[in-house]
Amino acid sequence: MSSWGTLRLFLRNPYGRFGTLLLLGLVVVAGVGPILTPYGVWQYGVCKPFERPSISHPFGCDEIGRDLLTLFLSGARVSLFVGFVAAFLSTLLGALVGLFGGYFGGLLDAVIMRVVDALLAIPSLVLMIIFAAVLGPGLFNVIFVITVLSWPPVSRVVRSQVLSIKEYPHVEAARACGASSMRILFKHIAPATTPLVVANMILQISNAIIAEAALGFLGLGDPRIPSWGGILRFAFRMGAMSAGYWWYVVPPGLGIVLAVLSVTFISYALDEIVNPRLRKY
Repeated sequence: MSSWGTLRLFLRNPYGRFGTLLLLGLVVVAGVGPILTPYGVWQYGVCKPFERPSISHPFGCDEIGRDLLTLFLSGARVSLFVGFVAAFLSTLLGALVGLFGGYFGGLLDAVIMRVVDALLAIPSLVLMIIFAAVLGPGLFNVIFVITVLSWPPVSRVVRSQVLSIKEYPHVEAARACGASSMRILFKHIAPATTPLVVANMILQISNAIIAEAALGFLGLGDPRIPSWGGILRFAFRMGAMSAGYWWYVVPPGLGIVLAVLSVTFISYALDEIVNPRLRKY
């Protein structure tokens, strides 16, 4: 199927349209919002502590008088940045591991699959907490931890696809003509796995956003840069929900939900395109 045909199928899918518009809206808000706000991220005393939402402060204020709208917009930028970068890197790593393991097989494939089985057997969040605690707080440490521990599911999916594709007639013909393994791998096999890799990368974005929020909530993110998870951590420490300060908790929580929902809808649409048996449009 051509790229234009794939795009038409995607745009005809209501999940694809809604998810794309929602995600683009969040990206625009994260990119432009912090520039337009009149307050700094760490500027405190601009309003009364725990001031309720108002016209001048639509999202209210926190315990030291910081504008929560400014924190929310800055947190959106951080959370989405971590989600996109970590998802891209983990998908790239998983795809390469799956390609080499599935094509060459033998001892290499056996070792890779045992590593994958070991990583999948342990809850990834537990390993992320341990790694993040050892490496220390930092935005790029969070990205590194999420990347290193999120690639196994992608590698397993790509490997299963490669095991099938490498037996195709055109691959056998290329091998019979004397093409090198690297040429066969990246010229004939890798392009055939691209739709599957892209669909998995989209799904990885939501996993990365949730992982970053969890690490930020546990205090393992970068304390110098606000994120949605970090804002929820501050709210939890101040007992915001039990005290009735709902405006401290709802915006970052809703931001995480909307980001994950948009990516999930896009993933559903791509899954229907990749798997014609699910197609309805």
